[in-house]
Amino acid sequence: MTSQTTIDTTGSGGEAPAGPSDATPGKGLRGHPWLTLITVAVGVMMVALDGTIVAIANPAIQKDLGATFAEVQWITNGYFLALAVSLITAGKLGDRFGHRQTFLIGVVGFAAASGAIGLSDSIAFVVVFRVLQGLFGALLMPAALGLLRATFPAEKLNMAIGIWGMVIGASTAGGPILGGVLVEHVNWQSVFFINVPVGVLAVVLGVLILRDHRAENAPRSFDLLGIALLSTAVFCLVWALIKAPPSEWGWGDVKTLSFLGASVLCFAAFAFWETKVREPLIPLALFRSVALSAGVVLMVLMAIAFMGGLFFVTFYLQNVHGMSPIDAGLHLLPLTGMMIVGSPLAGAMITKLGPRVPLAGGMALTAIAMYGMSTLETDTGSAIMSLWFALLGLGLAPVMVGATEVIVGNAPMELSGVAGGLQQAAMQIGGSLGTAVLGAVMASKVNSDLAGNWQRAGLPPLTPEQEHQASEAVQVGVPPVAPGTPDAIAAKITGVAHDTFISGMSAASLVAAGVAVVAVFVAFLTKRGANAEAGAGAAHI
Repeated sequence: MTSQTTIDTTGSGGEAPAGPSDATPGKGLRGHPWLTLITVAVGVMMVALDGTIVAIANPAIQKDLGATFAEVQWITNGYFLALAVSLITAGKLGDRFGHRQTFLIGVVGFAAASGAIGLSDSIAFVVVFRVLQGLFGALLMPAALGLLRATFPAEKLNMAIGIWGMVIGASTAGGPILGGVLVEHVNWQSVFFINVPVGVLAVVLGVLILRDHRAENAPRSFDLLGIALLSTAVFCLVWALIKAPPSEWGWGDVKTLSFLGASVLCFAAFAFWETKVREPLIPLALFRSVALSAGVVLMVLMAIAFMGGLFFVTFYLQNVHGMSPIDAGLHLLPLTGMMIVGSPLAGAMITKLGPRVPLAGGMALTAIAMYGMSTLETDTGSAIMSLWFALLGLGLAPVMVGATEVIVGNAPMELSGVAGGLQQAAMQIGGSLGTAVLGAVMASKVNSDLAGNWQRAGLPPLTPEQEHQASEAVQVGVPPVAPGTPDAIAAKITGVAHDTFISGMSAASLVAAGVAVVAVFVAFLTKRGANAEAGAGAAHI
């Protein structure tokens, strides 16, 4: 694939022939690479933060609006479904109409939806506006990567993506801390209202700073059938993963298998159609790049190990160690801190050495960290926990940066938005897959161990219905202690619940470590972005 000439629209909507100076940022604000990075980071921060901050607010929302547990689950599921389904299509919109425009629309829509959630007085409105948040978030995430790709020259791109990844990692990990503070000291509405001033800042910066770059042969039409097939395929896959846990449908349930089957059929139909349409949504030739394909697989595997493994750590800290949400978030600061420190360093290392060694090393550290987390006990101290959390952050940093650069840098300039959508979609699907698969491992281990542990503790036998209810509680680290239970019996039940939860978390962490080991070998298939120079070329920063 050859590098493409860019067309600078400077946000005016018109197109002018690209000249030698188009790739070179001016001395003013417009198109300045590092100011562009700050601008897109502010917008992306909102989306990443909302992925985790809302979990802390869910109990308060449930109580205030009188919602059922299933309705509250949709606050999260609706957001992630809309995000995952729309990312690639949103990237294509950016390639067609310009990443500056789609980024600004995404920011405005996301902030407006956030404000509407804060003003909602029913759970139905909260869920509807959360879905809109996901749709607008999907617009701005690939656009942010497209803007970075177009603005930074090849030798600076990894550093820019490193800082971009640092913002995402810090926002994701910092969500529970900020959410805990806001819910505890203000109200649950403030969790959403905070996006309004952040969105206003991002829009002001975007209008002043962002410069639109488009490839000379950018798409001019839309593959509507391809969009419908891909969206349906992703929806069915993610929906099946959401509903697959034993507490919902179960992996063997006909509904789970039906949605998974529908997803496979839609993916197959999509792949066939993409070979026939004149301007496909995702040209399948894109995957002839072994490096790009490996980058997508690596992002999925990383998300399985990271998001799936971390899912249980929050229950471990709060329900086993009895920490408040704020304290639990603070205990995860070593992970956040190492991602903040490690991401820019990883960018510099990847620029110097190429992606293979840093990516393989990062996944190896991730595997070691996940193995270490499998050794956590009910009485493990903060120092040991911090060690494994820090090592996990150090391992994830080069993968977040390197896999992103491999995917975006190995795609031609006119598909930078689609490549950005692929990167984000891979992370969302990997996170859903990790939570579902590792959740199944946890459930299986708890179900196999609970009855024996209960009996050995000398506790009264449970009926099948009681055992099922107890198992569901133990899977999140909650002791199934009925009101009025004598203290001595309650202590035994708590001990059994926590020990059984630990055995399940250990098994899930070992599976996550195994996934990370597989990712080490995938990392050796990557290489430096072949088309990175198609962005800002030899621009001087």
